[in-house]
Amino acid sequence: MKSDRIPYPVLQSATHTTDARDDPGVNLERLTMINSLFSAFRKPDKSSSQDEINSVIKPQNFEEKVVWYYITGTYVLYLLGAQHILAFIMAWFLAIYLCKKLWDQTDDTPVEEKITIPLGVWVWIICMLLMEVALIGSHLDYNLDLARVIRSTINFFIRTWALFALFPLIGCLKIRPQLIYRAACILCLQTLILFPICQMASIVHLPSSIYTSPLQKIGGVGAEYYRVLLYGIDGETHKPRLYLFAPWAPALGLVGDIYFFLTCQESNKKWRWIGMIGAAAMVVGADSRLGTLCLLILPFLILLLVNFSRPSVQIGTGVVSFLSGLFGLQIITWVKDFKTQFDGQRAGSSQVRDILGRIALYRWWTEAPIWGHGLVEPKGPPVTTRKPIGSHHTWFGLLFTSGVVGFIAFAVPLFWSFIELLIKAQKNKTAQVGLGVVLVLFFFSFAENLEALIYIYWPGLVIMGIAFKEKFPKNILF
Repeated sequence: MKSDRIPYPVLQSATHTTDARDDPGVNLERLTMINSLFSAFRKPDKSSSQDEINSVIKPQNFEEKVVWYYITGTYVLYLLGAQHILAFIMAWFLAIYLCKKLWDQTDDTPVEEKITIPLGVWVWIICMLLMEVALIGSHLDYNLDLARVIRSTINFFIRTWALFALFPLIGCLKIRPQLIYRAACILCLQTLILFPICQMASIVHLPSSIYTSPLQKIGGVGAEYYRVLLYGIDGETHKPRLYLFAPWAPALGLVGDIYFFLTCQESNKKWRWIGMIGAAAMVVGADSRLGTLCLLILPFLILLLVNFSRPSVQIGTGVVSFLSGLFGLQIITWVKDFKTQFDGQRAGSSQVRDILGRIALYRWWTEAPIWGHGLVEPKGPPVTTRKPIGSHHTWFGLLFTSGVVGFIAFAVPLFWSFIELLIKAQKNKTAQVGLGVVLVLFFFSFAENLEALIYIYWPGLVIMGIAFKEKFPKNILF
């Protein structure tokens, strides 16, 4: 609706007092300044802008409805214990749906309806197929029967590693990133509502475990993926830690970091703040050391990376490098002290992780360097508190289970994603979010088995797939 307000032309005649002011150029400049001053006090048409936001952030097709209702209904699925099952079913279903649309695509298909698969997605597809080759090779190397190969393919490829290719592939469908950002904000709002309830439950010492979903019988993995908890108790510090919709506390820290970057790009200011605070609450409630570190460092690191083509940033980086050379010994000492303090917060946990890593590396190198052992060893020695060998570290786990072949199959696409999204992030906001997701995954790969947690952070992988569709900037310097 057009405004009836007069753009203050009368102010021009009111100031007409001297000959100097009769200069049209001076009058025009003053009129522009006064108009811009008063424009700051004009009330914007909130109804039209809000209607525009609401009309855009709604599912507009089948794939958007599936993604929208899954993310916003995450806590319902958690209460049912259905997350771990439905996530991979949804991924394969939408991947088949995409293949069907590709099959039906003709030269007459409108350009806006055509589906193309970018090179970055193909890299993930090819490398995850190589991961399945590594799985089969490791089973054959240890003379495991066909039934064991089939079970492992279902549990350790179709439901885990394959999703690294499927969710970026789903990003090639007509799914708007803004829809995922808004859905993530809604989930974070739900988190803010549940956060004080779970905290209060821990304070009054209510039972932490509500129940274990009967879907565990068909799940094929441990009970921790199907338990519904109000909170958990850290075995070392005996302090409460929130799990919310994650299977354990550090996993919630991983999800919180990824959702933080998703919500940062929400267009509506109120929803953006709700989402960012809710994502930060996940990290704080989980009491995750690495999650907190990523939340504090990665936003500044990404800001540096996406502006690295600017001369001022390059000059500043050069100055910092020069000063780092001058004070190198002090910096090294500070880093060592920080690591000691970081590990000391949960010394027992850090020690167990270190032992698990050294055992995994030793047995990989001496027993199965090429194809790996095929399976995680369910129970380690007592010194590891019976934790599985090959767990708590993506890279050591890959070497132990899939050998150097599996290691390469994951390292190559992750590195490719970093380089491609780093280039595109110089000019594209979606690529900046994808870059943040890649960096979070890289950091957490040293503390978690990423493939086992895809079912809770998959929206970040879909954003990666959407970012892969963006074109490379012609000139990243300007």
